[in-house]
Amino acid sequence: MKLGIVGLPNVGKSTLFNALTSTQNAQAANYPFCTIEPNSGIVPVPDARLDKLAEIWQTDKKTPAIVEFVDIAGLVKGASQGAGLGNKFLGHIRECDAIVHVVRCFDDDNIIHVVEDVNKPESVDPIRDIDAIDLELILADLEVVNNRLGRQQKAAKTGNKTAAAEAAWLAELAAHLEGGKPARSFAFDPDDDSQNTARKELGLLSAKPVIYACNVGEDDLLGGLDENPYYPLVAARAKEENAQAIPICAKTEEDIAGSSQEEKLAFLHEMGIESTGLDNLIKASYGLLGLISFLTDGKKECRAWTIKRGTKAPQAAGKIHSDFERGFIRAQVISYDALADNNFDYAAVKAKGLQRTEGKEYVVNDGDVIEFLFNV
Repeated sequence: MKLGIVGLPNVGKSTLFNALTSTQNAQAANYPFCTIEPNSGIVPVPDARLDKLAEIWQTDKKTPAIVEFVDIAGLVKGASQGAGLGNKFLGHIRECDAIVHVVRCFDDDNIIHVVEDVNKPESVDPIRDIDAIDLELILADLEVVNNRLGRQQKAAKTGNKTAAAEAAWLAELAAHLEGGKPARSFAFDPDDDSQNTARKELGLLSAKPVIYACNVGEDDLLGGLDENPYYPLVAARAKEENAQAIPICAKTEEDIAGSSQEEKLAFLHEMGIESTGLDNLIKASYGLLGLISFLTDGKKECRAWTIKRGTKAPQAAGKIHSDFERGFIRAQVISYDALADNNFDYAAVKAKGLQRTEGKEYVVNDGDVIEFLFNV
């Protein structure tokens, strides 16, 4: 599962990527298209539950869940017609499962802000910037939808009822896109298997779920966001779309990315915050993909395992090893909260009947601590 980091040139995408991956792999410079080929990085998902279990067990190995981020070069207005390096970059977005849209929410005369013409600096306007990116994704989708619609309408004229049914909803989708609305707000039918298949084949860019990463200035971290005129605008837009807007200072995050855990904790204490914007973004991105974690614990290893929300116990067991799924008998489950409420006294948890025995139909919950029993 991959998240594509997108946005206009010079909004902080590569700086954010460097902070996420604790590297300097992505070139960050004050000119458009300094990223050409996408950089990819595997990022651990912060999980205080896993940290605590590792501490309790004094485990030999701690393995967090991971998520992949891809740094995609800056889009400009006209990308859907090939402006900038548009067609290539839109193809990179198509390969991702969700989008982290980095939006500039700070003023700095030393950093060029580009929307349409790379030689024409623009003022900071996050809503205009969001609309500019959305429009390019929508226009790219409209071309794909119209091409398929034409083929299905032609097939429908031969009496193909399946093609006629698809052409009907494709026409509605095309009208929706022509109205400047993203595909993610279109009323698809989740129970229509043929529609679901067509959607996968279309690979609609504007249907991908999105998080807005609001790149604020370093002063906003110290003074709070009350004085930032841009963040509330993006937060309101995100609320309208049932999305999330997460404030983050990419430059500060990059600066502390290579610090020790003790130094990071000292920084958080000094700033009066519980977690960095980066940690919040990673966790929100994990959730955006519909992912949760179950945990296994012990002296040898404590580990967070990634599954899709709604996964049943045998399939979750299969994430550990295919034999676990094939020979699944039952799962011994303790919720992490039950452990925490009982001061991680496993004997007390079991004595209170808080360890459950679950079968093949059990849907695993986020934070379940599980031991699987199997036989092959």
